[in-house]
Amino acid sequence: MKIKWFRSLTFTAVALSLVFGTVSPVVEASSKLSGNIVINGSSALLPLTLQAANEFKKLHPKVKISASAAGSVTGPQAVRKGIADIGACDWDASTDVPGFKKFEGQVAHKIAVIPFAAAVNSGVKVDGLTTKQLQDIFSGKVKNWKDVGGQDLDIVVVNRAFGSGTRVNFQDKALKGTEFMSKGDNYKEVSSSGNMKTAIETTPGAIGYLDLVYVTNKMTPLKIDGVAPTEANVINGKYKVWGYGYYMTKGKPDGATKAFIEYVQSKNFQNGSLKKLKFIPISAMK
Repeated sequence: MKIKWFRSLTFTAVALSLVFGTVSPVVEASSKLSGNIVINGSSALLPLTLQAANEFKKLHPKVKISASAAGSVTGPQAVRKGIADIGACDWDASTDVPGFKKFEGQVAHKIAVIPFAAAVNSGVKVDGLTTKQLQDIFSGKVKNWKDVGGQDLDIVVVNRAFGSGTRVNFQDKALKGTEFMSKGDNYKEVSSSGNMKTAIETTPGAIGYLDLVYVTNKMTPLKIDGVAPTEANVINGKYKVWGYGYYMTKGKPDGATKAFIEYVQSKNFQNGSLKKLKFIPISAMK
């Protein structure tokens, strides 16, 4: 009888710990964690950052988080200047990349896979382009949609300003390094992913590029060389226009900053809210 009673008690204790045991320490820890976290940088990563901040603050109500986005390069710059704890960046800013030197003393924390897409205004009668056609359009060689299978309509190129991580990734991976056209009548330059979204949605004949979280039904994400910009195609290696998103910190983080980054990297967030926002978990890539 004692053995049966002990087994029953043990089973009950395990069951209760599964329901309550993993929650109590988190709640207790969250009530003790406090501080301010300032995040600056990538507008591509801003929806992810805002969602994570909202969830994290519910767990840790004494932690205050503020987030802004003015382009990837501003993230590590703000960290270097000491005005931000985290710099959100669409490349590893602790290493050299074309056009940008590494930020010495900064640590890169990989947080997401970002699929980028070329996209056109919904009125454009094109749903796919080749790499060569993209190069010709963004360099200004092709100026009318009829020359790439569309209707007789002027092409308006919408570009991100220098310092954008989305621009770095798109130029490198979709355009194979081809230089963008100079400013002209059918050229627009925008400062953020949100402004890019608005420009593509509202400008007849527009083509631009942005990460999938910003794609709406007022635009058409383009196939490139016949391959659609989908999560499955990124994971299986068919679609090449993607990059990792990073949180940059000055040295190794601690306190609330460390806890926030670990929350974003956690399986719970990666396989939950992150996926719902059309980012891809870092664990999905081989």
